Amino acid sequence: MRISILLKTTFIAALIALPCGMTRAQSSNIPTVDVQASAEVKVVPDEVFIVFGVETSDPKLAVAKTDNDNRVKKLLAIAQEMSIDPKFVQTDFITIEPWFRDESENDVRIHRTEYRVRKKIAVTLRDVPKFEDLLSRALEAGVNYVHGVEFRTTELRKHRDRARQMAIQAAKEKAELLATQLGRRVDEAQRITEYGGGWYSSYNWWGSQGYGYSNIGAQVSSQSGGSGYGEGTIALGQITVTATVTVSFVMR
Repeated sequence: MRISILLKTTFIAALIALPCGMTRAQSSNIPTVDVQASAEVKVVPDEVFIVFGVETSDPKLAVAKTDNDNRVKKLLAIAQEMSIDPKFVQTDFITIEPWFRDESENDVRIHRTEYRVRKKIAVTLRDVPKFEDLLSRALEAGVNYVHGVEFRTTELRKHRDRARQMAIQAAKEKAELLATQLGRRVDEAQRITEYGGGWYSSYNWWGSQGYGYSNIGAQVSSQSGGSGYGEGTIALGQITVTATVTVSFVMR
């Protein structure tokens, strides 16, 4: 696995004079240097999380539901054919609702009712090279929304621990440099704070604003000739695992 590393650091230095003869227990105004450091570990993803959406509609509820069920069955069959473990395939969201609209025919206003059936199917694909094939076949089977695609690593803990170690080391080196410039030296760490980090986010409900999702079922034939993505069009690249810490060191 290829891993590349990028360090980013920012700092805040503070020096408070300690009266001669005053012990640490007698005063909280200990001279310190406070630094903040961030580290990034870039990793090639080894799994893909995809949220497919199937939406159907018809004036008859039974027709809309049957159409939706048939499309979902095709998607589940594709997952089985591609040897995706059933525990990584989940029907995550279902809604059935009427949709009312008014139309005019020969100056006569007509009230029409149509039923919409929506389902979300979340799939975790561990065989990343099969991603394009799964996406193409799903769209051809009748999936008309892709609500989210997240490239992940199954070794998140290992890479985050590595990023933490790097961030702490960067903080220590930064503190030593700053203290040296002030004619001081760094002693033990008094306090350390870690800020939230990560590399993926959860997906939202159907149609939520602010989260990208696409109705791309109609693009299958134009992009793949109706038979897949051919030589491949997805560049996996790398995902970034981050860690940020603030450390307060005593100065002597």
